[in-house]
Amino acid sequence: MADTLPPDENRRAGKNRGDRSGKVADFRYKRSHQPGQRPNERSNAKRAPKARKGDGNEAPKTRGQRGTGSRRQALREVGGRPAAGAPQMRGEAYAALDLGTNNCRLLIARPSGRDFTVIDAFSRVVKLGEGLATSGRLSDEAMDRALGALSICADKLRRRNVRLARSVATEACRRAENGAEFIERVRRETGIVLDIISAEEEARLAVLGCHILLEQGEGPAVIFDIGGGSTELVLLEPGGRIPRIIDWQSVPWGVVSLTDTVGRGEDSRAARLDRYARMRQLVSDSFAPFAQRIAEAAQCDDIRLLGTSGTVTTLASLHLELPHYDRKAVDGLIVPSHAMRTISSDLSSMSPEERSELPCIGQDRADLVVAGCAILESILDLWPAERLGVADRGIREGILRSLMAAERQSERSLRALNEMRASKPRRPNGHKTNGQGSK
Repeated sequence: MADTLPPDENRRAGKNRGDRSGKVADFRYKRSHQPGQRPNERSNAKRAPKARKGDGNEAPKTRGQRGTGSRRQALREVGGRPAAGAPQMRGEAYAALDLGTNNCRLLIARPSGRDFTVIDAFSRVVKLGEGLATSGRLSDEAMDRALGALSICADKLRRRNVRLARSVATEACRRAENGAEFIERVRRETGIVLDIISAEEEARLAVLGCHILLEQGEGPAVIFDIGGGSTELVLLEPGGRIPRIIDWQSVPWGVVSLTDTVGRGEDSRAARLDRYARMRQLVSDSFAPFAQRIAEAAQCDDIRLLGTSGTVTTLASLHLELPHYDRKAVDGLIVPSHAMRTISSDLSSMSPEERSELPCIGQDRADLVVAGCAILESILDLWPAERLGVADRGIREGILRSLMAAERQSERSLRALNEMRASKPRRPNGHKTNGQGSK
């Protein structure tokens, strides 16, 4: 199990479009808004009664009120890392929130040895990036849907004994002209502070969250994450317990952005096949630089491939002919690549109504799954592994592992410092000696 973020052998590889990254964001969560409240009323909503001091629900001070030492104090106030030496609370938890272009996901977990146990989770399709490809902006309707989901997340964070949390936003907020305004609105209305991470960090967190599911082998491996607004591909160095990134690429094609760009003309089978071919071509053209760089590695024996996304988990469910989605059956599954190609080809020729009637797709995914199939087939073209690993885990798990690993490292450093201090000889009156005895 990786203790830290995988080292990056070539930090300049790939394309990094994010302009903010990396810091652990404290969440100053608030109570969710009442049903029926109009969006323009939210910022003026009446605040909940002030909690009594000591009940664990005090509202944090504003930035201007914190004064010196505000960062450490803020973390203590909102479930962040306590000051060094502070007693740890029993049952404390960590949280990771991932606001993507299509989904809002929350995971709350407690450490369990070198791993963790999930104690609460939430996932909702919010389609934050709907229409972004053509307008360049997040729509009011999409922002309202996301805020509704984030309010539920804020309630869960408030109820749990969360010691440290990180909340991230990805491609939709990176690309949108009003992305920063939306982030501020989320902070104001829910108290959740979203960190817009770079495409590089998104790829690294996905690797950290799911690399444990890679097939055993000594050959090079590619891990990919098909999102709503972008797709990340990462080439890993062969061998080693902790994966080492040697190249990566992010392209602005996810299931939402690709669908919006190509359009939804599916009146006939011929039109659907033409639409699918255009999707394939767009994605393949974007992958071309990365495909060229990894062409030699792709010729090696025993190459491995692992995917984390709703696309691969949905197609794996269809491969297993599950009547409904079952994470235990899908997470960690190894599927023949040709079987995934066959399913992708079949779905591309179906009408939206036919796709929506299939188990594990339904209405929510019927409109977007074809774009995911086009991206997946393009990945199989450039990395022709015989088998595809399926992961129902990714960025959130990567965040949790990085938070917990950082805490373990901090605790080890503190113990070492205390041991060093305790080992120094002292004079009877409590003063340290100078190492040469008393004068």
